[in-house]
Amino acid sequence: MSHTLGIRQAQKQKTRQALMDSALQLLEHQSLSSLGLREVTRAVGVAPAAFYRHFKDTADLGVALVDAALGSLHDTIRAVIVTTGSGEERIDRAVALIGAHVRTHPAHVRFIARERHGGVTPVREAIGVQLRRFADEVAEALGADPESAGWTRADLRMLAGVYVDHMVMTASALLEGNEESHEEAVLTTARAQLRLVALGRRHWLD
Repeated sequence: MSHTLGIRQAQKQKTRQALMDSALQLLEHQSLSSLGLREVTRAVGVAPAAFYRHFKDTADLGVALVDAALGSLHDTIRAVIVTTGSGEERIDRAVALIGAHVRTHPAHVRFIARERHGGVTPVREAIGVQLRRFADEVAEALGADPESAGWTRADLRMLAGVYVDHMVMTASALLEGNEESHEEAVLTTARAQLRLVALGRRHWLD
């Protein structure tokens, strides 16, 4: 019996993942608010009723996509922030991380960029929760940096928010072109902007 249940559970998870993958592919060219569940189930090859075994509605599906797109990035981003090295090295690592993530997960990045200010409230709120969590984690990491001596918690949170917003802005900008020259131009600008932020950080308490 347990073996049968295990097979059923694996099949259920496979179908759920297929629905998410198909939805993400369909969302390459439309917003979540215009996506119909019949489109998604048709792409997977299951009956529309099967959708409700996995998600309450398309908004619930969207929240699951947010978790898939952003949930795994927390440890990676925190690791970049806390790594040692010169300011330039840390900036280079951070920008390289953004570039690599957009290259390997363009559909996820496009979904987040579009839905961050989209019309599906639960999804917009889920993205906000994840980005605020990023900012809280970055602020905690920055607080352990000797360069942050004397900073208030509010100021550290403000700086962390700048970093997170910059990450999202850079990722979105990378999606606007496919040429290698476009990517390099965006990443060069991103590095310069982070150097400017770093300069301001060093003089914030002046």
